[in-house]
Amino acid sequence: MMLYILLATDTENSSEARAQARPAHLARLAELDKQGRLLTAGPTPMPDNPDTVSGSLIIADFDSLDDAEAWAGSDPYVDAGVYAELLIRPYKKVFPE
Repeated sequence: MMLYILLATDTENSSEARAQARPAHLARLAELDKQGRLLTAGPTPMPDNPDTVSGSLIIADFDSLDDAEAWAGSDPYVDAGVYAELLIRPYKKVFPE
């Protein structure tokens, strides 16, 4: 297993679609957490307006880049059209130990 960063940028005016898909999105994250595979996850607020979400960050363990991409691609936010862009990269945690 290896950690991967999933950094998503929302489409404009995604708040309604985000709200509708949120329970299913959170359920998938809770399952990763239950499996001990989730390092962190949460929304990324706009720099000038912390009440408005600009995207999401997830750092979690996957067997491979392909597995991370497959998991991310089937996220309810993807299905709902929330994300305009999704960047996935391997991640090496150094601190805290």
